[in-house]
Formats: sequence, structure tokens, C-alpha cells
Amino acid sequence: MLRRPAYRRALVFCGLIGIPVSLLAFWFLVALHELEHLIWVDWPHHLGWTDPPWWWPLPLALVSGVVVAGVVLRFPGRGGHIPAAGLHSGGPSKAVIPGVAVAALASLPLGAVLGPEAPLIALGGGLALLFRDLVRAPATEASTALLGAAGAAAAISAIFGNPLVAAVLLMEVAGVGGPQLFAVMLPALLSSGVGAIVFTGFGRWTGLKTDSLSIGLPAPPVLDAGDVLWAVLMGLVIGAAVHWVIVGGRIAARFVSVHPLRNTVLCALGAAGCAALYAVITGRSPSEVSLSGQATLTQLAAHPHAWSVGSLVAVLAFKTVAYALCLGSLRGGPTFPALFLGGAVGVLVSPLPGLGVVPGMAAGMAAASAAALRLPVSCVVLVVLMVGHMGSVPVIILAAVVSFVTTELLPQGPEIPAFNAGGAAAGRGPRPASSRP
Repeated sequence: MLRRPAYRRALVFCGLIGIPVSLLAFWFLVALHELEHLIWVDWPHHLGWTDPPWWWPLPLALVSGVVVAGVVLRFPGRGGHIPAAGLHSGGPSKAVIPGVAVAALASLPLGAVLGPEAPLIALGGGLALLFRDLVRAPATEASTALLGAAGAAAAISAIFGNPLVAAVLLMEVAGVGGPQLFAVMLPALLSSGVGAIVFTGFGRWTGLKTDSLSIGLPAPPVLDAGDVLWAVLMGLVIGAAVHWVIVGGRIAARFVSVHPLRNTVLCALGAAGCAALYAVITGRSPSEVSLSGQATLTQLAAHPHAWSVGSLVAVLAFKTVAYALCLGSLRGGPTFPALFLGGAVGVLVSPLPGLGVVPGMAAGMAAASAAALRLPVSCVVLVVLMVGHMGSVPVIILAAVVSFVTTELLPQGPEIPAFNAGGAAAGRGPRPASSRP
């Protein structure tokens, strides 16, 4: 393929398109961050509060629900696909750019329990096609698919901060290889995790060493049998729990489809009500339930003991309900709330015998993200990079694989009566049902 001049030209063009797409994705993320900081930090401080008051999310949710419903009813592409459908890369179109941007700006900074990755995928693919048309490059079916994937990857790398995550994520989202990809990759992923456990165990038990690719970085925390056992159990329990949250999101989507304007507003207000109740009960900021959870996850990882057991249970309960409501009504991605929920569960159960905060959070994030996205390889890569060392890789793999298998074996819930960003009918999950092994 590399010997074909047309493919080499397309490769160069994809590289060039990555420059403006990445720049626009960067400024889009900056706008989301600045708006979030303005609304949830600056305005409350200017009004004399240290944290937003308990009622703060309610008027924001009203605005968010009205604007998103208007986009769904009036804009091409309906503001992007419903988050409960998972992540999609197919059907990129430049016509959806305005609606996706407006819906994301009306959802994410105003308190939607969603992340920015899904809008970035739609915007990246649409922008790539827009630039292609601006330079009058040939428009073929093959170039549309290739440029859409390249634009989506360039945009998504901005939020994850790593091109490897973007490449693996888009490979799984696009379903490259069809059913055979998961049929081959899942056993390989599982066996590699088990192999790493056995290899590490024999190294500790015998004291013998073999040559490896290690270059002498600081030693990560040493895993033991308790970490492995708890990782498997967490994968099973968290996978099932997050799966039913996603099913709840699909039920909410069907509820919204009956009367888009009224029911979108009701779901948004319901999610805001969860944040308000959390603030009243715990005395903490309602932003810990509202928003994607990305910033709160960083704080939780840095200071896990600053959270009482009651606060962790409360944030898990209220954020789970708010997450399900937002999955079916507003616009954004499912990744970061799932990561937060999994990380919070990991901290909550970390005192269990033989576990600990680091492996608990790692296994929890892997299990929750794999259940929400149905992309086990991408979730393993993402969580490994987030944890920052290789010592927890075996428990991350085990938790992700067990969670993924658990969610695939459970009933998948109702169909989503909506359309994705490209205008195609949304399926029952993040990839078509026919692509499941």
C-alpha cells in the first residue's frame, strides 16, 4: 500500500490536516476549561462564596437543557450522538460542526456529567473534511473515511494528551478488523496480564532475574495475590454496575425522545438536583457531582484520605444517577465520569485486606471505563498512562477484561431512538452489534 502514490499523498495530507485540527481542538478545550472555571469558581468567589452554593447547578441545568434540546431539534446532526450509545467515529460530516460545538458548550461547562472526547471526535472528523473541501482535494469514499479518522485522532489526542491513546482508541472505535479484532485481542490481552503476574511472581519467589527491557526507572509498588483477587472481583462488580448505568442512560434517551424539549430539561434538572442534594447532605461542593469529574479525580488521587467514607458513598450514589441522566439527554462523552466512579470505588475499597489505594484505583478505573466504552485495549492503555507506572498493569488488564466480558454477557438494554453525529441510527453500544465476537 505504501508504494501507491495516492496513499502516500493521502498520508502527507493527513499529517498536514492534523496541524489545524489539533490547534482548533486545543482552543476548543481551552474554551471549555475557561468557561467551567468562570462558572464554577470565579462567579461564586465574586459573589462571596468559597464553593458554589447547593442550588448553583439548577439554573445552569435549565439553560443547558433548553439549549441542547434546541440544537437537537434544529441543527444538522442533532448535536452529536447520544452519549449512552458509546463512542463513534463513523459518518464524519462538516455539516454537524456547529451543532456539536454549541451542544458541547451548552452541556459540559454548565454541569453535564460528561467529558469532551465524543464532541472532539465529531469535530475532528468534520474539520478534516472541511479543510479538504477548502483546498479542493478529491472527495472519495475512501478519502472521507481516512481523513475523518485522521481528524478525529488529531482532535482526541488533545484531551488525552497522548497520541498512542488516540490511535488505539480510534482503531477500536472504528472497528478495524471487525469481530476478529476482539476475538483475537481479548484472549491476547488476558493472557498477557496473566503472564505478567506469573512472571512477576516467579521473579519475587525465586530471586532469579532475566533480561528485560527495563532501563532502571524507580520500582513501582509490588503487587501481591490480594491485588489480583480484588482486581478480578472489582472487574465483575464494577463492570455490572456501570453496565446498568449505561442501560439507565438508554432508558433516559427513550424518555427524552418522547418530548425532546421538556424531557431534556427534566433530565438536566434531575442531574443538577443530584448535585444539589449531595451538597446539602455532605456540605461539599456540588461540582464534585456535576461536571466530568476529571479535575476531581486528580484531587482524589492526590489526597484520597481527605474524603470520608460517607462522602465517597454519597458522591458515588449521586454522581451515578446524574451520569445516567446526562448519558441519555445532554451531549458529551462517557469516559471521564466512568473513570472517576471507578477511581472513587477503588479508594473506597482500598482498606480491604491485601489491596491498597494505587491498585484499587487502577483496577477501578480500568473496570469502569471498559464497561462504559466497551473498548478494553484502549482503556488499558489509557489507565496505564494515567497511573504513570507499569507496576499495576496486570491488575488493570484483569479488571478491564473481566469487566468487558461481564458487560457483553449481560442484557444490553433498549435501542436508542436517536441519531449519531453523522446522521446514522445509533446502535445498542459503542460499536454495531454485528461486530461483537
